[in-house]
Order: sequence, then structure tokens, then C-alpha cells
Amino acid sequence: MPYLETKNGSRTYFEHHRGEKLPMVFIHGWGMSGEYWNSAAEALTASGHGAILIDHRACGRSDRDFDDLSIDAIASDVEAIVKGSGLDRVALNGWSLGGAVAVAAADLLADKIAGLVLTCAASPRYVQGEDFPHGGTPEDVSAIAGAITADRAGFFRTLAQGAAAEGANPALIDWFERGFLASGPRASETLMGLVTLDQRDMLAGFRFPILSIGGGKDTIADPAIAGYAAQCAANGTLLTFEDSGHSPHLEDPVRYHEALLSFLGELK
Repeated sequence: MPYLETKNGSRTYFEHHRGEKLPMVFIHGWGMSGEYWNSAAEALTASGHGAILIDHRACGRSDRDFDDLSIDAIASDVEAIVKGSGLDRVALNGWSLGGAVAVAAADLLADKIAGLVLTCAASPRYVQGEDFPHGGTPEDVSAIAGAITADRAGFFRTLAQGAAAEGANPALIDWFERGFLASGPRASETLMGLVTLDQRDMLAGFRFPILSIGGGKDTIADPAIAGYAAQCAANGTLLTFEDSGHSPHLEDPVRYHEALLSFLGELK
């Protein structure tokens, strides 16, 4: 199993499934792991594309004891893994908080980026702020760490139920819950970066194509954020999955995979 070893000796887990066509790097949502991208990776590799799956610091199979669990630190892991892979060009795909990681990583990787997919992403902002009326409040995000400490099982059960639209397969909800419960004891530190996150200038500066995918019934990331991201980008397109919640790649996988393959097919 491949790991990226960082400066303090802690390791980030990743998988590199090689293919002849343009590869996509999948960056999961907070508290999850790369395995939530397995179906998407299967769809891409079956069509000849490569796929890289990465587990965030303190999530999945990565170590828990990193000194730095920030969004920027996770983005630096993405940068190192892509550069270490020997690939000249990649597309990035970030889900939820992973969208903020993907934007930060795209800025670091610069000319290596062929395109970017934002899947119900927490970017360019996640909370309300100056000239940005979308999302929740900074206070809501700041309170999460305390809520997890007070009732870890109860909080994650509720979060798992909100990660898909009402009526989703119970097996999917259970899978989300297992992922959240398996995250490290300090993983909530990563979430705190969303309180001050502002990637509007960064997103507007990208010249490569950006596909912003939103869930019409998303209760975790305001669907308006996906629309804003598409408008903010110089070369952005919005695709809304009206009947999906926060996880269209798992709620409507066939249509989602078709969208990814179509997007990759248009990249140069």
C-alpha cells in the first residue's frame, strides 16, 4: 500500500490506479476516505483513465497524529502525491470540504491541472460573509468540535443522515456513519478552516475548465454555493442533480459517472 511520508514522519495513504488517458485525483469529504470514490474510480479506469484516491490526514488509512490538519496541509499532500506520480497533467475532483482542498491543491499544482470538478464543494466559501449570503454561519461551524466531543455517536449519526437526500438507501447512511466514526480524534480541526475560508480570488484566477456539481436537496452545503462557484470561475459550468443531496456520486452514480467522463473527454 502506498503512503506519502511527510516531514514529521506521519503518513498519508493513497492509491494510484494507472490508465492511458487523463487521470483524475479524487479528494473526499471531511471524515470520509478514498473508498467513497471507488465506484467513480471503477467507471473511469474502465474507460482507460487513471485514478488517484487519497485519504485526508486523520481519515481513512492515513495516520492520525499529524501536527497540521489544515486544509492547506492536506492540499500540500495532494501536490506531493501528484508530483511524485510522474504525471504531467491531471484533473482534480473534490467533494464537500475536499472541494476546498482541491482548489488549494490546484493553485499549488498550476500548469499540471487540466480541469477541476467541485462536487457539492465547500468552496469558494462555506459560510456567510462579506458579499456572500450563502451557507451557514461561522458560529455553526465553530460549534461542531464541541458537539462531536459531547456526543460523538449521536452527532455522526445525524450527520450521516444529512449526507444524502431524504429516502436514501439505509445502507448508504450506515456507510457514511462508519466513515465519520473512524475519523481521528482531532479531525474536526480541519473543519475549523471553513470558518475563514475564502477562495474566491483563487477560483476566479483559474483558466482551466471547472465543473461545479450541486445537489438540489443538499442540506450540508447550500446548493447556491455550487452555482456561485460556477459563476466565479472564468471557465465554469454548473450541473445540478436536482434529486440528490450532498453525495450525488453515490446517490445517482450512473449519471454522475457519465458527467465525469464527458468532462474529462473535453479536457486538453
